[in-house]
Amino acid sequence: MRELFEESLGPSPLDPEEAVRQSTRTGQRKRFYTSASVRETPEGFAILLDDKPVRTPSRNLLAAPAREIAATIASEWEAQQDAINPMTMPTTRLANSVIDGVVGRVDAVVEDIAKYFETDLLFYRAGHPDALVAREAAHWDPVLFWAAETLGAHFILTEGIVHVRQPDQAIAAARAALPSDPWAVGALHVVTTLTGSALLALALMRGRLDTDEVWAAAHVNEDWNSEQWGVDEETAVRRVARLADFRAAAAVLAAQTKPFG
Repeated sequence: MRELFEESLGPSPLDPEEAVRQSTRTGQRKRFYTSASVRETPEGFAILLDDKPVRTPSRNLLAAPAREIAATIASEWEAQQDAINPMTMPTTRLANSVIDGVVGRVDAVVEDIAKYFETDLLFYRAGHPDALVAREAAHWDPVLFWAAETLGAHFILTEGIVHVRQPDQAIAAARAALPSDPWAVGALHVVTTLTGSALLALALMRGRLDTDEVWAAAHVNEDWNSEQWGVDEETAVRRVARLADFRAAAAVLAAQTKPFG
């Protein structure tokens, strides 16, 4: 299975959108196993196909730190039909990414997330029309107030897309709230890149917003444009695929950060 998931993951295993693009150029392989199961091992809860352990693209054992994550991965393998389609297995792809791409380089991935505090989606506001301005405020202001009150991170807002430099103190305060567990970091990275907001990702991790609220907040402008001009079919298809990756990452994040729930 290494080649199958190497191609589906693409050059950046933490980029789900790149994985979608890569998958369009990858053939699907036939299902070769009868059943998928979970077994507790010293490395965690391992995924088995016909009692044989599954390996990641880098030949590491595919094992999750929590049974519920492993059960979800096993269910993705079990749900495959005649052919195996990695794009219907978001938790498996995320697990491969974490094991091969985050473990051993957590600090680098945390720094990549922290960069979003400099240009977060929530900082850049529409100047008009008034209804859109109000909608952005309704979805985004509570997160910024929460970041200021709970994290001590006071950010600056601007109108339009001209870059505004954020206070170093605000960035440092928000960065201090990022996790260190590789699975939580990997999941948080996916949520951040899919939403364009590390603050929304933190709000999800800390339980300030639920998954539906975060997804809606991340798509305020897209939804507004769809209401005005109609839904673009290609964009809608892409959004469905991104939502699957988002929900998988959110579930892993919840499993690994229960004290914040």
